[in-house]
Amino acid sequence: LVKHVGSLAASQAGAMGKVATYFAEALARRIYRIYPSSAAIDPSFEEILQMHFYESCPYLKFAHFTANQAILEAVATARCVHVIDLGLNQGMQWPALMQALALRPGGPPSFRLTGVGSPLNREGIQQLGWKLAQLAQAIGVEFEFKGLIAERLSDLEPEMFETRPESETLVVNSVFELHPLLARPGSIEKLLATIKAVKPSIVTVVEPEANHNGAVFLNRFNEALHYYSSLFDSLEDGLILPSQDRVMSEVYLGRQILNVVAAEGSDRIERHETLAQWRKRMGTAGFDPVNLGSDAYKQASLLLALFAGGDGYRVEENDGSLMLAWQTKPLIAASAWKLSADTAEWRRR
Repeated sequence: LVKHVGSLAASQAGAMGKVATYFAEALARRIYRIYPSSAAIDPSFEEILQMHFYESCPYLKFAHFTANQAILEAVATARCVHVIDLGLNQGMQWPALMQALALRPGGPPSFRLTGVGSPLNREGIQQLGWKLAQLAQAIGVEFEFKGLIAERLSDLEPEMFETRPESETLVVNSVFELHPLLARPGSIEKLLATIKAVKPSIVTVVEPEANHNGAVFLNRFNEALHYYSSLFDSLEDGLILPSQDRVMSEVYLGRQILNVVAAEGSDRIERHETLAQWRKRMGTAGFDPVNLGSDAYKQASLLLALFAGGDGYRVEENDGSLMLAWQTKPLIAASAWKLSADTAEWRRR
């Protein structure tokens, strides 16, 4: 049966054929229990794939742009800005923010970046710090960088960030970094408690808008099929000619499909949840939502208009958060958070 499904998938053209092929392979691996441990996945290769995904479609650009807009509003009068990035990766988000800070009327604030990365990417994190320091010097922004190595985000402790509450405005940023913690019970609660302990002015969160964390496999499979069909369709529409970026982006998404369908237990890390589910988690952890505002909506819409195949993309407002949709299907959600009033009052005592 699996071979038959695979043959049918391979015979289909276009985006649907590619999606079907990945799902057929994932089903086969699930049935025969052939799946690599998450420990065997090379994070540096994952970052390369993510860079191609960044270039070929607007999802990551939207994520970075929207988070940066929320950060800029939160630090509008700050003289020292400290950003904790929970997933530094290639640092693609930060040059644009630094340039925006450099243009601020009255002169730029100092900018301090603490980037969390994998032990397998120590050298890459150091090189990225040097590149950002060179950019900061060129645009006249006082800059300080620290690479923070962590096997898991749940291993982080408040004192590791060396915050300076008397002199800096603190921001915590997470782009697609929270959902993997759901693979291990208690991990997300531990991280959110750590974030709350450092008392950030704002927390920016971008996550896939999907429900791939359910216990019932068939529901998870159906949800993933619809979700990734939309993603592949947007790739097919956005790039008319075959390109390395598109091919590598398909591999990037295919690895996610494999994880959602074939893996279980702590190896299943692509545990995407919806914005509604994240709202419950953040509220329980002591955070209130921050409205991203009409300016962020307008500017995100302008960003999409510049992108190939932009007609199919839509920005949607959802109770103060922003979603990026392909056609009618929301695919990623950006939200911002602050300490709840009760928590902030308790901290001041």
